[in-house]
Amino acid sequence: MTAEELIKKSERVLEKEFARADEISEYNQEKVLKAFCEKGVAIRHFNPSTGYGYGDEGRFLLGEIYAKVFGGESGIVSPALLSGTHALSVALFGVLRPGDVALSVSGMPYDTLRGVIYGEGNGSLKEFGVKFECVALNEKGKFDFEAIESAIKEAGNALKMVYIQRSRGYELRDAFSVKEIGEVCKFVRGLGFTGCIFVDNCYGEFVEKEEPCDVGADVAVGSLIKNPGGGLAPTGGYIVGKEKYVDLIGKRLTAPSVGNEVGSYAYGWRLFYQGLFMAPHTVNQAVKGSLVIGKCMEELGYENFPTLDKVPADITRAIRFDTAKQLCDFIQSVQEASPVDGFVTLEPWDMPGYDSKVIMAAGCFVEGASIELSADAPVKEPYTAYFQGGLTYEHAKYALKKILAKLL
Repeated sequence: MTAEELIKKSERVLEKEFARADEISEYNQEKVLKAFCEKGVAIRHFNPSTGYGYGDEGRFLLGEIYAKVFGGESGIVSPALLSGTHALSVALFGVLRPGDVALSVSGMPYDTLRGVIYGEGNGSLKEFGVKFECVALNEKGKFDFEAIESAIKEAGNALKMVYIQRSRGYELRDAFSVKEIGEVCKFVRGLGFTGCIFVDNCYGEFVEKEEPCDVGADVAVGSLIKNPGGGLAPTGGYIVGKEKYVDLIGKRLTAPSVGNEVGSYAYGWRLFYQGLFMAPHTVNQAVKGSLVIGKCMEELGYENFPTLDKVPADITRAIRFDTAKQLCDFIQSVQEASPVDGFVTLEPWDMPGYDSKVIMAAGCFVEGASIELSADAPVKEPYTAYFQGGLTYEHAKYALKKILAKLL
């Protein structure tokens, strides 16, 4: 069977899954459009600002729209947030205080956040007297409610934050659905927890109809060069949630004396607005690309996650390989199908924030933008590639042809 024949066969099998993705995209597009209309977005909101950025209507309104779309009371959208890790770090330091305890109920956080939490000599949460505990997931990669209850009771009144990472990171588990996040939010509230429920929402925006703050989370954080930037935002991150927490986080982003009152962007806000408007459709393209590559790899006998009988909860797909060479060949195929730097030969390298060499395909218009077609992997056992993004389904199919040609 040729690569083209395998792709066409997979597309026929996935008709129902594609229709479901289209329905979710249509719902989310309407939600975003209604927010734009209700908030009265106008050309003037795209204008640049300089210096302090006092009275920057574009910045203020963009935060309000993000809050409305993602189920929060208030929101921050800022080009000063340079990555998902940076946005999460600012938010954690904004909410937590010396002597506080935070509890991750989704296992150990993503690699680049571990230095923020446990680092030595770098100004980490640990060095500022914040204790960060983790509850491992159960054997099925799901929330361990019994262990969560035990950890919450042990932490007592010092517990100020319950932390949830929606995406799998470099773990072999499925991303958590919004329904599952809602269940754990309800569970911890039922135990009497009154502090902040905090969600790392990276890679999950617009994959479902609801978002974490719709189902009980107090704060949700993400990167604009992932889903919500729609492939157009040139940089930035967002933080949405309860106003009291967003206000505290704003005082960490800038300074305690000024908070969210300042913040300019000399290049203007149009791409941030337009990117959010495009995001539901762009995420739909990425979800379909993930589904078809998952089906094709399954047909060839490669284990991958999530399995095709499940509704995806984010845009990433984990694919298992037998050897480091197979893994690197897969990543290289994605790079060769990229519109930017497609000629580059990739090499694993010691990427900042990771404990092993990482190989990364990211031939993107926006550097490191994982809503664009990209793939990466730590080069260690189990040899697992993490594939995500795709501004267009057609691009994902083209990359898949390159991948299959090499594998076949």
